[in-house]
Amino acid sequence: MAGASKAVVDSRANLPFVYRQYSPEQLRQVLHKMYLIRRFEEGAEECYMRGLIHGTMHLSIGQEASAMGICMPLAEDDQITSTHRGHGHCIAKGAEVSRMFAEFFGKTTGYCKGRGGSMHIADVAKGNLGANGIVAGGIPIAVGAALSSKRMKTGKVVVSFFGDGANNEGAFHEALNMAAIWKLPVIFVCENNGYGMSTSTARSTAVKNIAERAAAYSMPGVIVNGNIFSEVAEASFKAVERARAGEGPTLIESKTYRHRGHSKSDRNRYRTKEEIEDWMANRDPITLFETELRDFGFIDDQGIQAIRDAVAKEIADGIEFAKASPAPEIATLSNYVYTEQA
Repeated sequence: MAGASKAVVDSRANLPFVYRQYSPEQLRQVLHKMYLIRRFEEGAEECYMRGLIHGTMHLSIGQEASAMGICMPLAEDDQITSTHRGHGHCIAKGAEVSRMFAEFFGKTTGYCKGRGGSMHIADVAKGNLGANGIVAGGIPIAVGAALSSKRMKTGKVVVSFFGDGANNEGAFHEALNMAAIWKLPVIFVCENNGYGMSTSTARSTAVKNIAERAAAYSMPGVIVNGNIFSEVAEASFKAVERARAGEGPTLIESKTYRHRGHSKSDRNRYRTKEEIEDWMANRDPITLFETELRDFGFIDDQGIQAIRDAVAKEIADGIEFAKASPAPEIATLSNYVYTEQA
């Protein structure tokens, strides 16, 4: 038995870090969740087009490896703050798709009792302090949570997800400076998909790489290919270890791409069809991860199909749960919105 275990270890010795750090079952679960994020957003998009969901939504289709890679090393009580493009972060941190669909549908069984919708899902029990419709709005909240963790000695690490558009906001610079001064256990994750709404980073940001801005605040700045799960997860693992050791914050720039427009009202005229098709055909994060898992012997085609089938059922069941859930009564409109007075 011991010899067999050693053989397994030896066979993985030359593989990328995550394939040595995590078990085959854990990695298959990652693929499951990446599919869950993709199919959830596709399902939400279809429901929106059918008039079942109102308002708007910002899809992260194409960014699944970034969300999963960053959240992989986190414990359940570690915390995150998210963005208007935050569905993938929610699911990566353990949210149930049935309750997320219910929130989209404005039902009482949703995470925020139907009051928050797509841009404001929170699940404090799982460490998700909430998505935020304000660009860079979650960054100082994460710093505050990290300060609380340090002062109370809880050992929690906090991750702040934000887009490339947020790196030019004052809140970004103020938060990084404060986190560095106090050596807080916070990880700043810029998911750079190339465009802040319709403006490219080349036109909006003075530095070529957003991670370069870490140097001004005396913290590591790390650039990863955000569509390769193993790269993202390794960078996150190192940043989490650094934070837990009391060495302070890290800025990770995850270079990725969204397949859809900025929001459902985006006509996508600022990107060429060729650019979008190239990313979808050659740099899709799920396809890349599937290929690695298959090549390294962690899964076969039958296993991949089983994951796809399980996810399809979970999504279908989630939509039915949302449809069948009760809508809030008009008389309770302001409930769960404001803090109850003592």
